[in-house]
Amino acid sequence: MSNEHVESGREELKKTMSPAEVWALAVGAIIGWGCFVLPGARFLPEAGPIGSVLAFIVGGGLLCFVALAYSILVKAYPVAGGAFTYAYVGFGKAWAFICGWALILGYLCVIAANGTALALLSRALLPGVFDVGYLYSVAGWDVYAGELAMMTCAFLFFGYMNFRGMDFASSIQLILAFALVAGVLILTVGSFSTSTASLDNLFPLFAEGRSPWACVISIVAITPWLFVGFDTIPQTAEEFDFPPEKSRRLMLNSIICGATLYALVLISVAIIIPYTDLLGQNHTWATGAVADMAFGRFGGMILAIPVLAGILTGMNGFFMATTRLLFSMGRGKFLHPWFLKVHPKYGTPTNAVLFTLGLTLIAPFFGRSALNWIVDMSAMGTALAYLSTCLVVYKYASRFADQTPWWSKSVAVVGALTSIACFLMLAVPGSPAAIGFESWIMLLAWVAIGACFYFSRASILRSIPETSMQYMLLGTADRPLLFTPKAAEEEVFEEDDAKSAVELG
Repeated sequence: MSNEHVESGREELKKTMSPAEVWALAVGAIIGWGCFVLPGARFLPEAGPIGSVLAFIVGGGLLCFVALAYSILVKAYPVAGGAFTYAYVGFGKAWAFICGWALILGYLCVIAANGTALALLSRALLPGVFDVGYLYSVAGWDVYAGELAMMTCAFLFFGYMNFRGMDFASSIQLILAFALVAGVLILTVGSFSTSTASLDNLFPLFAEGRSPWACVISIVAITPWLFVGFDTIPQTAEEFDFPPEKSRRLMLNSIICGATLYALVLISVAIIIPYTDLLGQNHTWATGAVADMAFGRFGGMILAIPVLAGILTGMNGFFMATTRLLFSMGRGKFLHPWFLKVHPKYGTPTNAVLFTLGLTLIAPFFGRSALNWIVDMSAMGTALAYLSTCLVVYKYASRFADQTPWWSKSVAVVGALTSIACFLMLAVPGSPAAIGFESWIMLLAWVAIGACFYFSRASILRSIPETSMQYMLLGTADRPLLFTPKAAEEEVFEEDDAKSAVELG
């Protein structure tokens, strides 16, 4: 952080991330516990093997359009905040807060879900080691003191890594991402090499009792949650040590890698024995049972490497994304300026790290079942953020057609329609992917909390001139706003004026 930035009152993050580290951040965030737990818990029962693979292809392909839309804005606005910042650029302060609040929920849910997956993994591989000291049950999930201690240590570790700086955290992320990919490939080779492996085991191709359409839709609807992670790249744009236009290829590559890894794990689970027989055996963890079949009694230990890497990369990736989002919202006065503090040595958003750590430490006490309710509805918040970004891209491409690729508007339209479809599939009762009653209650509670936060800051936000907000969020008053017609085309603001007004609020 330079003295100029200190004097201007605008904190900035250090540029330390290489393309490889950014790729590892996104892939690690996409492939978490769900890749290894959901094949037996959701994908095969609800869609069957081919129905699930088609959903990965369709959903991943559609989200590639969303990623292309993001890439346009990453190049135009290479600052922290991602969809939150873009929402401000396109629609102003109120919509920016709504979008940011929805993303905070989605990101925190993924951290918590990955953290509690450690308990699931330990119960499968080390029964009786951590599931000791029974405390209580929540929605059928037993909470143990030993597991709480284990998960607390994991959260503290990632909090410390992110406190120390992106160099440390992103280096660990890169190592874990390669371990994750290698582990999935080993599982795939092992499954296909077993004597009982056969394509006949993949029949019926779609889940029994459901139409092929319903099977595919039930998984496509949650692809905003399955592939959430590519958008951690825009969240860290301010820390790129490479041209921001390279983010396009990195985001597309991360989605394709994510879809491929999801499909490989799914087929590996379904191909050893008829998957309907596997589901009928009611294994606590179907993927672990398949690893034992493929590798013998050490199969679970072999599988533990990619599973643990997936869990840890998911936690670390979204920990980084959440803290950058909180930092950006604090910088714009949408949240208390307390979130704005940057460590003088490490250049990390210290208080945002502490806040994220505090919330994640609470999550394990609610049990895994209750967290699943939150995860289900957090996909709606993610879809809302994607929709907002695509709409901003359309506005940006309409105004600056000579500065954007010829396909910008088309990509924005497809991405927006994808986001709307995913949102409706989750929200409309009777849909194959409709969220449950408990998830609706959780969603309404989060909206109510967000409303309280917003109205507590509303008067402060109204008092901040747009030139000052531009400078705080975008780093300069020269980058255009799309919701004020004169901001980009007719008015010329002096950046020094914006800097002098930055202390408002």
